[in-house]
Amino acid sequence: MSLRRLMLLLAHLGAVAAEPGKFWHISDLHLDPNYTLSEDPLQVCPSAGNQPVPSAGPWGDYLCDAPWRLLNSSIHAIKEIEPQPDFILWTGDDTPHVPNEQLGEEAVLAIVERLTNLIREVFPGMKVFAALGNHDFHPKNQFPAESNNIYNRVAELWRPWLQNKSVALFKEGAFYSEKLPGSAGRIVVLNTNLYYSSNTQTEGMTDPGRQFQWLEAVLTNASQAGEMVYIIGHVPPGFFEKTRDKAWFRESFNEEYLKVVRKHHRVIAGQFFGHHHTDSFRMFYDDAGAPISVMFLAPGVSPWKTTLPGVVNGANNPGIRLFEYDRATLSLKDIATYYANLSQANAQGAPHWKLEYRLTEAYGVPDAGARSMQQALQRIASDQHVLQRYYVYNSVSYDVRACGEACRTEHVCALREVSFGAYAACLRDSAPSPLLAAPLLVALLGLRALLAP
Repeated sequence: MSLRRLMLLLAHLGAVAAEPGKFWHISDLHLDPNYTLSEDPLQVCPSAGNQPVPSAGPWGDYLCDAPWRLLNSSIHAIKEIEPQPDFILWTGDDTPHVPNEQLGEEAVLAIVERLTNLIREVFPGMKVFAALGNHDFHPKNQFPAESNNIYNRVAELWRPWLQNKSVALFKEGAFYSEKLPGSAGRIVVLNTNLYYSSNTQTEGMTDPGRQFQWLEAVLTNASQAGEMVYIIGHVPPGFFEKTRDKAWFRESFNEEYLKVVRKHHRVIAGQFFGHHHTDSFRMFYDDAGAPISVMFLAPGVSPWKTTLPGVVNGANNPGIRLFEYDRATLSLKDIATYYANLSQANAQGAPHWKLEYRLTEAYGVPDAGARSMQQALQRIASDQHVLQRYYVYNSVSYDVRACGEACRTEHVCALREVSFGAYAACLRDSAPSPLLAAPLLVALLGLRALLAP
C-alpha cells in the first residue's frame, strides 16, 4: 500500500472514530395487559385502582399504565428515529401498578418476556443492557440478596444479550458488568432494588448480595485498565423531586452509594436510572463542592399518574431518550428526548413521536457533563423562565402549571443534594425566615384592613 493510500485510510478511520456514538435509554414501560375501552369507567384498567377512567382512549390514559399498542409504538418509534444505535439501556419496571394478588411470579415473568421479545424483534442482534425494576419481581419490591427463580429465569431470557459470565452473575444477584460495544468503555448494571426502603428482604443488611464489594472491585479494575464506566439501575439514590422527603434508598445504602461515586468519579462517565417516570437529573459533588458526576433519570413510557402522597397531578406523557456520546471517552455530548402527547394520540388516532427538546439547546450548555449540568442547575435555581422550562420537561410536557417557590425548592434541593443530611439542610435553608415572614404578614393584614368595606 502506498504512503498516500495509508494516510487516506488513517484519516478515514480517524473520522469514523471521531463521529459521536448514540444509544437509547428506555424505562418504566409498565405494561397493563388488561387495558380495555370498557363502557364502565371502573373496568378500563386495573392499574387505575379504584379510580374511574371516564374518557379512556385507544392509546392509553393518564390514570392507567400503558396498553400494549402504546409500548409497541414506542419501540417502533425508537427504530424509526435512530435505527442503528450502538446499544440500548433498559432500566426496568415492566409490570402494572396493581396489588400483588392480581399478579404472581409467572405473570411477572410473562410480561418481562413479552417486552423482551418485542425489543428483540424490532432490534435483532442489538446489544441491550437491561436492569430489573422494583415491579419486576413477585411480591413487588421484595428482591432477595441471593439466587432465586426470577433471577434464574430472566438471566436465561436475556442470555442472547449477555456473556456467559454475566448470566452466572445475574443469577446470583441480578447485577453484572460488560465491555461496551465499539468503545473502550464498560457498563455496570446494578440491582438497586436491594437498597429500596420498601424491600424487607434486605433490611438490616450492610451489603446485600455483596454488590457494593463487587462494584468497588469493578471500578478499581476499570481505573487500572484505563476504562471509563457507565452505571445503570432502576431505583435511584436521593429524593423524589415532586414532593418532599421521599427517599428510595435506606439511608445507609444511600450514603454508601455516594461514597462509591465520590471515590471513583474519575472513571464514572455517566449514571442512568429510572423509577420516577419523570425527566430529571441528580448532581454529585466532591468534598470541596465541585461537581464530579451526574445521574440522568429517564422519563417513563407509561403515563400512569402516581398515587404517592403529596404529589399533585403526577402523570406524564410517554417519553424515550437518545444520548450522543464520545466512543473513546464515553463523555456525554447531548441528550434528545422524544415524546408522544397522549391526549393528541387518542384524538388523532395514532401517537406522533416527536422531539421534545435537546439538552444543550434547552439549557444553553456545551454538553451533558457534570460541569455543564451544574450550570444548568444554577440556571434552573435562579431563572424563573429556565425553572419553568425544566418543570414542563419534568412531566414530559404534561403538567404546564406555573412552578412557584415551594415547587422550586422541592426540585432544586432534589437535583442538588443526594445525601439525606444535605437535602434536609437545603429544605431548611430555602424556607422563608420567620423574621421576614412576620413583618410581611403584618403588612398584608394591614392592607386587608384598609381594603375592607
